[in-house]
Amino acid sequence: MALPPVLVILLFVGVPVLLAVGFSFGMTGGLNRTAAMIGQDVFTADGLITGEAYAMLFADPRFPRDLAATVLVTVVTTLLVLGMAIGIAVLLRLRAGWASTMLSGLGVIPLFIPVVIASWAILNFYSGDGFVRSLFAQFGAEAPIFGFTVTGVIIASVWVNLPFALLMAASGMQGVPDALIDAARDAGAGTATIVARVLVPMAAIPLIIAGTFTAIGVLGQFTVPYFTGPNAPQQLGVDISKYFQSFNQPQQAAAVAVIVFVVASGVAAMYVWANFRSAKQEGRV
Repeated sequence: MALPPVLVILLFVGVPVLLAVGFSFGMTGGLNRTAAMIGQDVFTADGLITGEAYAMLFADPRFPRDLAATVLVTVVTTLLVLGMAIGIAVLLRLRAGWASTMLSGLGVIPLFIPVVIASWAILNFYSGDGFVRSLFAQFGAEAPIFGFTVTGVIIASVWVNLPFALLMAASGMQGVPDALIDAARDAGAGTATIVARVLVPMAAIPLIIAGTFTAIGVLGQFTVPYFTGPNAPQQLGVDISKYFQSFNQPQQAAAVAVIVFVVASGVAAMYVWANFRSAKQEGRV
């Protein structure tokens, strides 16, 4: 029953991925021949493979800077998203009221707004002639400009990725039995201790899943940094498009994609571990 969709995935996803990886290492024959003919700075392997495309990337001082900026945005965004999601989820679990309900509602709103519209709105909100600057100007003050900055990318990335993490954190903490919380309170634990020793550990699996999905999404995102980010440094998602379309260097674009995949694989390992641990706890492994 599962064979047809698996074959479709292998044919239309797996094969192109393998071709792109091989192309980045100098395998320019076969189905890669056309891209090798029309592309610039294409390196062909004399032996089995060649890493000249990667060497060319790292020889350019702009690429290591873009890689560092991408990792920075990914780490900061993931930490902020998890922090906000945990904070709102804790309020919903321990202090249910109008404040927690309002925050959770506001946190889920970005789920229903297309990323391209959200990115454009955030850019205009924080740009040099945007709402924030105009509002401060009414009082003779000068607000900072976050449009076309790495900070602006982080703000937009947090806004876009918060809903999923919030839903995962809230569902995980709602599943914590009341008896455990009451027992901790009877033992004299305060709110901070309950959060750190009961709620967060019991909701660890959903939180890890939320963190990995957030990190992988931010790592390869294109729309948010394209609209709100600076010309330099740029995120790797924008770099892939730049090398492929603007510079006509498909091999370098494939090499950047492979680098993104390698970094994302390290993050995805946490997701696999979380699923394995969850299955083991449920007795399915």
